[in-house]
Amino acid sequence: MTDAVVEPTPPADTRERGWRRVVGALALLLLLPAMPPFSVVLPMAETALVLVPALAACALAGWKAGGRPFLAVLWVAFATWVVAAGPAKSDYALLVRGWGVLVAVAFGAWAILWPARSFFPRALATLGTAFAIGLLSTFAVPGGPARVRQVFASETLRRADAFESDWQVRLTTKDWQEFRATNAESAAWFEKALEEQRAMVRRTAESSPSLFPALLALETLAALGLAWALYHRVGRARIGAPLARLREFRFNDQFIWGLVSGLALLVVPGLGPLSGLGSNLLVFAGALYGLRGAGVALFFLAPGRVMTVVLVSVSVLFAGAAGVIFVGLGLGDTWMDWRRRARPST
Repeated sequence: MTDAVVEPTPPADTRERGWRRVVGALALLLLLPAMPPFSVVLPMAETALVLVPALAACALAGWKAGGRPFLAVLWVAFATWVVAAGPAKSDYALLVRGWGVLVAVAFGAWAILWPARSFFPRALATLGTAFAIGLLSTFAVPGGPARVRQVFASETLRRADAFESDWQVRLTTKDWQEFRATNAESAAWFEKALEEQRAMVRRTAESSPSLFPALLALETLAALGLAWALYHRVGRARIGAPLARLREFRFNDQFIWGLVSGLALLVVPGLGPLSGLGSNLLVFAGALYGLRGAGVALFFLAPGRVMTVVLVSVSVLFAGAAGVIFVGLGLGDTWMDWRRRARPST
């Protein structure tokens, strides 16, 4: 299988270096899920419940590969504390905690049992294992899978309500009333923009629960990638090759069938619940192809740091158009393999 990592594995006792990008990714992973509209899109607001147990799993795999036991014990103890001190007891909290532990166990098992493979195949195998066990487990609880979706839907609407309530309180404060009295035009513009954002958050909160499996998979994949990168900066025993840069990101071309299957399930009439599966396949596979397309764009543009920031900012501002372009580039790369063609022959 062709996967996201194309670089050779360094010596077993080599630490990866460079914290700037990793710290930036860590900040995004921990902060974005708490900020609207991401708070009503991403199923997990507490991504540390996946990240830290995954780090503990990496440390255990590193111990098995000859690393220091102290590091493994330390991360397992920290992961235990994070899970135990998670959000208040509720159905949502229990689901998120259980998901974090399940993913960590699966990730650690694949890291130990599949030592020759790099990150991306292991992460996909982890997601498949966790979803299979999780789905089977839901049939043992009242309500089954429908109950799980209802829990995430209720949590998403609660976050939307909290966002609206917070801004309603702020708009009634004395400071805002004074600002409005002296800057009526600016205040009116801000309130209109806020109302548009409120409506967008509400619409997103009502529609995103149907896609929570795909969104949960993507959020978990990001947490696993960050755990992999963090571990290889604190542990000496390698458990796989380093993560490649985004411009080198690629995966097995057979993934195209996930996109085709999702589209077929969505457009063929009379399939009932299977159309929901099609939507989730489209979102998950589409996101991966979008990342692949972004890698193609970065490969050919080869921007510096400043231009990279500019490109990211433009992509965020025009997310819809950028998403279509990147997915198109990623799909085209499946057949054309533009980056390989661009390399000089030897």
